[in-house]
Amino acid sequence: MPSVKDRFLSMLINSTDYISGENASKELGVSRAAVNSAVMSLRNDGYGIDSATNRGYLLTSRPDRLDCGSIGAKLSPSRMETLTVLTEVDSTNNYCKDLARKGAPEGTVVISDSQTGGKGRRGRSFLSPPGCGIYLSYLLRPRTGIERISEITCWAAVSVCEAIKEAYGLDSGIKWVNDILMNRMKICGILTEASVEAESGAIDSCIIGIGINVNEKRSDFPEELSKTASSISIENGGKTFMRSDLAAVLIRRLDELAGGWPSLHEDYLEAYRSFCVTPGNRITAFTTMSGDSEGRSGEALSIGDDFSLEVRFDGKNDTESLKSGEVSVRGLYGYT
Repeated sequence: MPSVKDRFLSMLINSTDYISGENASKELGVSRAAVNSAVMSLRNDGYGIDSATNRGYLLTSRPDRLDCGSIGAKLSPSRMETLTVLTEVDSTNNYCKDLARKGAPEGTVVISDSQTGGKGRRGRSFLSPPGCGIYLSYLLRPRTGIERISEITCWAAVSVCEAIKEAYGLDSGIKWVNDILMNRMKICGILTEASVEAESGAIDSCIIGIGINVNEKRSDFPEELSKTASSISIENGGKTFMRSDLAAVLIRRLDELAGGWPSLHEDYLEAYRSFCVTPGNRITAFTTMSGDSEGRSGEALSIGDDFSLEVRFDGKNDTESLKSGEVSVRGLYGYT
């Protein structure tokens, strides 16, 4: 349940006029003193709040903060009941998996301002400094077979691209399978982890972990990532973006994903094909099945109906469908 402070902040964000202390106390069901305390705390957090006699309070400026009040301003009160916002956590996926084991409902969301042990694909770490990005995990209970887990990841990639467009008006793309790009640089990674019922083989729970680089500066990335990773801010001249706005839109998009699974397969497939930049490029594919640490090179042709990547490898006449693995795309991340 959001605090009085968070609920009052949501009211301020959604109002274009002054809100009287009396009206706020009635709507929130608290005393005037509690409202005054909330105002003082919000000012300490960096929110600009003007107060005027016989008029009340008006929000004049907002810092870039991930808090329940800012996110909740864009969501319904009932939606906020299954949202947890943290300052720091080892991994939002770990936290969300623990909630899933305790019976949390589908749609449960965990967001943190930073992670000390953020996880990427194939056991890699995901850089998660405070005050810069969005680190979000979403609990899905799809009740389908494990073979469709990669498709959920692709749906999530579509949701991220659409959320960035809605929140900021900016275009992004997808490098197969699930890297989100802006100006051909990676700004987001997605890690999907599933728990499967042994008896039925159906997915009991699926955690969609999403890490978006929003306001990082070049200096925030270590040297080994500087040629591949970027942020929305860097790719837009250093502008600061309100992370809470994107977080709220992304939650709504993921709710649409949950509600549409799996019946909206064709809609998400069409969207994925429109966002994916991999087809039409020379690629090098690294898959566990190939047994080749150097990878295999070829031409990426298209996205299959099951979200696989159709590739014609060098020296082969037939095409091959890649359902998993990683690809390097010529012209991205320094690969030439």
